This record gives sequence, structure tokens and C-alpha cells, in this order.
Amino acid sequence: MLRILIVGLALICGLVVEGQPVTRLDFYVDQALQNSPLLKDYQNQLQAGQVDSQLIRAGYRPQVTGSSVNLWAPTVNGWGYDQAISNGGNFTTVVAVNQTLVGQKHLNAQYETVGLQNQGVRNTAKVSEQDLKKSVTAQYITTYGDLQQLAFNREVYALLQKEEVLLKDLTQKNVYRQTDYLTFLVTLKQEGLLLRQLEIQFRNDHGMLNYLCGIVDTSATMLDDPHIELQALPEISNSVFFRQFHLDSLKLRNSRSLIDFGYRPKASLYADGGYSSTFAYQGYKNFGMSFGVTVTMPIYDGHQRKMQYSKLEIAERTRTGYKDFFTRQYSQQIAQLRQQLEATEDLIGQINDQVKYSQALIDVNGKLLGTGDAKIADYIIALSNYLNAKNLLTQNNITRLQIINQINYWNR
Repeated sequence: MLRILIVGLALICGLVVEGQPVTRLDFYVDQALQNSPLLKDYQNQLQAGQVDSQLIRAGYRPQVTGSSVNLWAPTVNGWGYDQAISNGGNFTTVVAVNQTLVGQKHLNAQYETVGLQNQGVRNTAKVSEQDLKKSVTAQYITTYGDLQQLAFNREVYALLQKEEVLLKDLTQKNVYRQTDYLTFLVTLKQEGLLLRQLEIQFRNDHGMLNYLCGIVDTSATMLDDPHIELQALPEISNSVFFRQFHLDSLKLRNSRSLIDFGYRPKASLYADGGYSSTFAYQGYKNFGMSFGVTVTMPIYDGHQRKMQYSKLEIAERTRTGYKDFFTRQYSQQIAQLRQQLEATEDLIGQINDQVKYSQALIDVNGKLLGTGDAKIADYIIALSNYLNAKNLLTQNNITRLQIINQINYWNR
């Protein structure tokens, strides 16, 4: 009965991944990028930025407005508004045209404001895309590690099943004691329970991978090797993570230009035409037009211009502080990650040697077990050492991939 239970557990675990289609890392990354509402939001912001440029252009074109004001102030039996004030009524219908005069440099500065905002959105979108790729890749690596452990432990379980048949026969022939055989069955059962636990962990991590990518699917599939290679990093000054500091500098310079333009004289042309009359005298002749020019020049505002300059200087110091701190952090983080990668790869080499020795010890004990010349306890110890070594190897291989993923995050 015990054996049937364990075999059932193994079969359940085997059905999780065997016979399923194999999916690649690129598939999940593409799905995440396509389904991300944040990236779509940035695309919409860029489209809105194009409209902002059009609004600026439209705002400095002639503005045509129509208006109609019609007032009647009757006098009844000598009661009513003073005719000298109200004229008895006022009827006006005109079309007015207003044109603000602005220099091309001022107009370009406003266009640059919108352009810098759009560049900032594009850069932020690229950083968010890198964040999303990093998160999806990290979860894929974790899930792939679960799958590797599941496959390895399934092989171990198959080996134990094979040995169990042999031990049962030898125990019946009194080569081994019943207690030794039961000890081996306990080990077999533990491995079956571990398989079930690994299967649950794999399903949970696979579900989280689908969740991150916006995929509505609760099934688990086979995952291909991530095939992640260490990529060359660009110069920090060319990185999208550093470009934001450059854009902030351009925004501050542009803000200073807009302040300067705000203190230059402004002129606008005005013209209207239509009908305006009180009907007091020859109302049919009151069709006409008017035109003029308005000029404004700031003279004194309490030194607000100097104060705005001071705010920009403070903002520049803040920007420089963040840029310098980021540069130091970037260099330190990359150096630390490369050091971790080197140490992990060195450890993987040592663990591979340990796996070979453990594998050889299992093979020897397995042969001796078949002739009754080995102790079951020794075989279990050898098997435990092999399991620990293989699990440690899998964990460090996954750690290595995770470190490479963290380094490649900065490759844009």
C-alpha cells in the first residue's frame, strides 16, 4: 500500500510537466511588454505631447472671436435709466481678431519644453521596460530552477524505486533485515513527498510568472533553458539610467530661457468689425471697424526674476547631487555583482567535483547493495550527500543566472 501511494505521488508530479509544450523566455518577455498598462500609458503620454505642440502653435495664430451684446433700457412715463448713461440701449455684433506677436526664439523655447517632456517620457518608458524585463526574467529563472530540481528529484526517485525492488527481494532472502528495508522505504516515501512539494512550488512560481506577464492561465508548462549570457555594458553617460540627469539639466536651462522671455516686451494686434449702435441717430450707418496694438513691458515686480533664478540654482545643485550619488552607486553595484558572479562560478566548479565524487560513491554502494555487501545506512548517507550536492549545484546555477540578469539590467 505504501509503495502504491508513493508511485501515485510520482506519477502526479510527472504529469505536471511531461508531454507539455516548451515555452521560452522570449515568449514571456514579449507578453509582458505587450500587456503592460504602464508602457501603454507612456505611449499615450507621447501622443498627448504631440497635441501639446499643436496647441502651442495654434495659440499663436490669429484668434477670431464673435460676440453680440444687445441691451435695451426703456423709459416708461419718465421712469428708467438716465438716457445720457444708457442711451436707451446698445446693440453690438462684431467679429474680433487678435494676434499675439512673439519671436521665433520664444516660440522655440516653448516647443523645447514639450520636446524635453516627451524625451523624459521616452526615457522613463525605457527604464520601465528594463524593470519589467528584469522582473520577468528573474521569475522565469526561479521557475526554471524549480523545474530543474523537480526533474532531478524525479530521477533520484526512479533510482530508489529500482533499488527498492532489489532490496525487497534480498530482504525476503534474509540478506538484509526487515528494519533495514523499512528504513529504505521511509527514505523512498520522503523523496515522494519532496516531489509533491517541488511540484506545488513549481506551479506557484509558474503562476506568478503568468501573473507578471498578464497571462490568464493556471496551467504549468515546460520551460526552456533561459540562455542568458553576460552582455557588455554601455558607458554610464550613454545609459538610459543616466540620461535623465542630462534631460533635467536641459529642462533647467530651458526654464531659465522662459523666465527671460517673460520679462521682454509683449505686443499684440487687435482688429474688429461689425455693427454697434444705440439707434439714437442714423443707426443704419453704425457699421464699422476698429484696430489697435497693445504693448506691455514689465518694469518692477519685487525682484521676482532673481528669485526664480535662485530656485533654478537650487534645483541644479540637487540634480548634481543625485547624479554624483548615482554614479558612485552604479560603479559600486556593478563591481559587487561581478565579484559575486566570479565567486559563484568558482563555487559551481567545486560543487561539480563534489557531485562526481558523490555519484561515484552511489554507484559503488549500489553495486555492493545488490550483492548484500553494503549497509543500507551507508547507501542512504551516500544518496543524501548526492542530493545535497546536486541541489546546491542547481541553486548556485540559478544564483549565477540571477546575477547575470541583474548585470544585464544596466545594458541599455
